[in-house]
Amino acid sequence: MKITRQKHAKKHLGFFRNNFGVREPYQILLDGTFCQAALRGRIQLREQLPRYLMAETQLCTTRCVLKELETLGKDLYGAKLIAQKCQVRNCPHFKNAVSGSECLLSMVEDGNPHHYFLATQDQNLSMKVKKKPGIPLMFIIQNTIVLDKPSPKTIAFVKAVESGQLVSVHEKQSIRQLKEEQGLVKDPEQRRRKKRKKVSGPNPLSCLKKKKKTQDTNSSASEKKRKRKRIRNRSTSEVLSEKQNAEGHLLFIHHEACHLQEIKVVEWTERGPIVSTNDSIHMPPPFTPWGGRKTN
Repeated sequence: MKITRQKHAKKHLGFFRNNFGVREPYQILLDGTFCQAALRGRIQLREQLPRYLMAETQLCTTRCVLKELETLGKDLYGAKLIAQKCQVRNCPHFKNAVSGSECLLSMVEDGNPHHYFLATQDQNLSMKVKKKPGIPLMFIIQNTIVLDKPSPKTIAFVKAVESGQLVSVHEKQSIRQLKEEQGLVKDPEQRRRKKRKKVSGPNPLSCLKKKKKTQDTNSSASEKKRKRKRIRNRSTSEVLSEKQNAEGHLLFIHHEACHLQEIKVVEWTERGPIVSTNDSIHMPPPFTPWGGRKTN
């Protein structure tokens, strides 16, 4: 019987090791009922558990389990002594203690990341544990320790992972380790070590006083002056010379066309006036450089 019991245990351990990443040393969470059953059956847990599982083990419990055993009184004094010799794991109920079953369920939540074995004689607790995949369950029958076979929920989860519908926690951890080895994922410590930007003062150039735009105004005024056309004022001597030339031209027309009755000045030009008579229009002769008239 002992050989067959170890074969079954070896088979179940291989299943949890390959599919959920359970590794040595095996961490076994004990509650008060399991300690009381071991005391009644005179089972030396520190000696028989490593032999049965054929590997190193660590017996663990929580503060909530110890407080529960203290409140139950003298009937469970021996179970309390066994639990006190185990390693105490930190639970989230540090301030407000809860029952041992609730505390142990909280320790194996979220896919049992720490790969705990749960050892209990509580039927309600064992039924709740079987509804969660990946949690090895242990109990005592006829003064012998037994590792329970994987629950139907656990087997269904493994089949879903194999078909590609789900990803197990063990696979997620292995993927994360591979990414960290290849440098694809940055460590959270490196993210925290990022340098913060120092608070710098204002830009010194922005503190300078604004200069008045004197150069711009001068340049715009000069451009306007350049664009203006210069109007040249004629001198009095030039005006008098033009009048004299016009008078001489009129006399010339009078001598040449004395038979005309009307003489009208049509337009003034640089050469002189344009005169119209009853018959024709006479243009003034061109001036020579020295002011005289050019004759043919």
